[in-house]
Amino acid sequence: MRFFISRLVTLCFIFCVSDSTHFSEEGNKGYGPVFEEQPIDTIYPEESSDGQVSMNCRARAVPFPTYKWKLNNWDIDLTKDRYSMVGGRLVISNPEKSRDAGKYVCVVSNIFGTVRSSEATLSFGYLDPFPPEEHYEVKVREGVGAVLLCEPPYHYPGAKVYPADIKVKFKDTYALLGQNVTLECFALGNPVPELRWSKYLEPMPASAEISMSGAVLKIFNIQYEDEGLYECEAENYKGKDKHQARIYVQASPEWVEHINDTEKDIGSDLYWPCVATGKPIPTIRWLKNGVSFRKGELRIQSLTFEDAGMYQCIAENTHGIIYANAELKIVASPPTFELNPMKKKILAAKGGRVIIECKPKAAPKPKFSWSKGTELLVNGSRIHIWDDGSLEIINVTKLDEGRYTCFAENNRGKANSTGVLEMTEATRITLAPLNVDVTVGENATMQCIASHDPTLDLTFIWSLNGFVIDFEKEHEHYERNVMIKSNGELLIKNVQLRHAGRYTCTAQTIVDNSSASADLVVRGPPGPPGGIRIEEIRDTAVALTWSRGTDNHSPISKYTIQSKTFLSEEWKDAKTEPSDIEGNMESARVIDLIPWMEYEFRIIATNTLGTGEPSMPSQRIRTEGAPPNVAPSDVGGGGGSNRELTITWMPLSREYHYGNNFGYIVAFKPFGEKEWRRVTVTNPEIGRYVHKDESMPPSTQYQVKVKAFNNKGDGPFSLTAVIYSAQDAPTEVPTDVSVKVLSSSEISVSWHHVTEKSVEGYQIRYWAAHDKEAAAQRVQVSNQEYSTKLENLKPNTRYHIDVSAFNSAGYGPPSRTVDIITRKAPPSQRPRIISSVRSGSRYIITWDHVKAMSNESAVEGYKVLYRPDGQHEGKLFSTGKHTIEVPVPSDGEYVVEVRAHSEGGDGEVAQIKISGATAGVPTLLLGLVLPALAVLAYSGF
Repeated sequence: MRFFISRLVTLCFIFCVSDSTHFSEEGNKGYGPVFEEQPIDTIYPEESSDGQVSMNCRARAVPFPTYKWKLNNWDIDLTKDRYSMVGGRLVISNPEKSRDAGKYVCVVSNIFGTVRSSEATLSFGYLDPFPPEEHYEVKVREGVGAVLLCEPPYHYPGAKVYPADIKVKFKDTYALLGQNVTLECFALGNPVPELRWSKYLEPMPASAEISMSGAVLKIFNIQYEDEGLYECEAENYKGKDKHQARIYVQASPEWVEHINDTEKDIGSDLYWPCVATGKPIPTIRWLKNGVSFRKGELRIQSLTFEDAGMYQCIAENTHGIIYANAELKIVASPPTFELNPMKKKILAAKGGRVIIECKPKAAPKPKFSWSKGTELLVNGSRIHIWDDGSLEIINVTKLDEGRYTCFAENNRGKANSTGVLEMTEATRITLAPLNVDVTVGENATMQCIASHDPTLDLTFIWSLNGFVIDFEKEHEHYERNVMIKSNGELLIKNVQLRHAGRYTCTAQTIVDNSSASADLVVRGPPGPPGGIRIEEIRDTAVALTWSRGTDNHSPISKYTIQSKTFLSEEWKDAKTEPSDIEGNMESARVIDLIPWMEYEFRIIATNTLGTGEPSMPSQRIRTEGAPPNVAPSDVGGGGGSNRELTITWMPLSREYHYGNNFGYIVAFKPFGEKEWRRVTVTNPEIGRYVHKDESMPPSTQYQVKVKAFNNKGDGPFSLTAVIYSAQDAPTEVPTDVSVKVLSSSEISVSWHHVTEKSVEGYQIRYWAAHDKEAAAQRVQVSNQEYSTKLENLKPNTRYHIDVSAFNSAGYGPPSRTVDIITRKAPPSQRPRIISSVRSGSRYIITWDHVKAMSNESAVEGYKVLYRPDGQHEGKLFSTGKHTIEVPVPSDGEYVVEVRAHSEGGDGEVAQIKISGATAGVPTLLLGLVLPALAVLAYSGF
């Protein structure tokens, strides 16, 4: 039928061509072939059930053209049954990789000429099954993302390329202040897209962390300022995709100011502040004695007893509610000085200011008046009565001394209290401290001498920038001169930069004080620079700007930039442009960085007095990616299982990845061929690839090379290495397999070697007849061995044994199976030693005969071991009798062990100890005593 169709097509071609030629000659309208469709690269799946593959080719021409096809520049014989043509379309039936893979060209001709199509490659795709190993279980908390790794099986071709497409999109998120927030963004794409996170028009939060894959953004301890619009961008070289969503930060109510138990005078006014923060802003409401009272702030004028009670302030929003409780007491009493009388003696410094307090207990608040002696005092230029009742006198003189009385009166009564005012000499600084200028490490002295009233004690207090110096805690650097009266000299030892500032000396008595100040200037190494900003991030360089720190009174001469990565905790000097960063500069470029590496930077300033402290580390950044520029090393391999090519290399360390989606491209080809076959290994930690091909000849020389790639491109190939595909498993069968039964638990197996040189050893399988072959146990020996012993077998059991050769490619066919039966078990009864009699220089040991059970081997004789006590080696005797003579030990004790012997092996052991210590005892007595006292049976061997 196929031949008939072919002839019919040929006839049609002849007719059409003839007719077209005639038309051309008459009408002069003919033309050569013009392609309308050319063959394209085609991949035929090896597991396809179609059973055929086609390559298309179509051209227009007048007269009608003829078609033929070439494979790898060889004409295809279209008369073979495997090929058929419909027009210019080539159909291949039952395609095979070994003879049909290659480059195809369609050749079209008519009377005007011939044209060739572009080359099209026919490849055979395959997808190996996933490896049988189980993946480890992955456990996660609910609501938390997880990554399940799926290493693709070996396959050809690689995936089809497509742009980034975000599939898992985070939504608008509401978070409470202080919580941790996780946003996830997963994108599909090939190559695998690179993910980037940003906050719209604002810097990312300082607490934000991005996972190594880039898919997860975590913000720890979120704050109000972290609220905003966040964006995830996925990009590969085919395109990019973006997604945005907002984070809203809210908070439960918290007290800023809450109420406390309060006591108020009757008739006074109450303002009770109760303030809470939160988001949304909390509402405030009040309860009095458990009953709703008011909303908002609480103000009560002219308090009465009815206003007393328990008050509750309640703050609430959608996230929670908080309570503050307090009691309001209303008090009323006449003035009394019982609890707080005036001081009996009040001291005032000459020319100074004095305040005489008058604080009686009274409700409502009383009215106050004062008298000196019998003189009623009124407000004047030097005297003033405060609203709280206190009396103030300024520019005190000797005339102001005397008795002062305070009078207090309200609508419930009146009271008074009296004290005496006395004048003292004023305290004055007579030698004030002077400004001091020192260098770090030197000592400095500041003087301070004062005069004061001789009846009062004088103390000196020193402070730095307003903070009192604690001489006990700071004794290593501060010391006072306490030897000279009225002298408060300060010694500053081993001055450091932190000691610079304004020092104030205060001379103080219980009445007044006087102060004087001076500045300490400390010159030293510069302080740390600040405000590091990172700009213009590239693959191997970044631009840094910073602000000057303090020069500590010595001009900055240079800056040093240091960097640190996660590869090491050590800060290292970075290479910069310019290489020398002068002290007047506040920007520089850091160069020779590693692409796609996380960096932190810090800056150190130097002047003529030394190198200062480093700045705070910059925020962590990652340099841009770049194609790898280092090739994997130690490329080699070979060996493996049958029909495998094993290729190995040393994986590149993380610092050489230079980008995301890092992996390896493995290229290999048979030695002498031109075309390289390539596969992709996507796991950056793997340094091994095994190629399986049933058509691969064994022990064939291959050239292999490996290069790294990432999402930015490919790196250079390694040097080409030469390896060999796996050898074939042995095909010969070991011969002359023989088995010798040694005992109830041991047999010996021997065989003749096979002639194949690739054999690495031999495997002996053995299994009990009542077991399945799958339960067989295995013993392997080297190719130098011709026999081996199998141990720990079961007694009186039938076993099957076979032998096979093996090498790295696998196991050869097994030999014929040999059947054997192990011996019955040796006697389980141990000999019973009945006497041990000394006769001159020898001992005569006698025991009862051992009787074997029906399932045990018959007793053939006895083995006797004569050895020193504590040692394992000795002299072995064999006998068919029930008695034996052994020498009397010349020194120490000896052990005599007796056991039955059978074809199934040796039985249980009995033993007795003998010694030469009884040399003076008659033989007859020994014969009577030893059976009763000295015969001991032990389990042995």
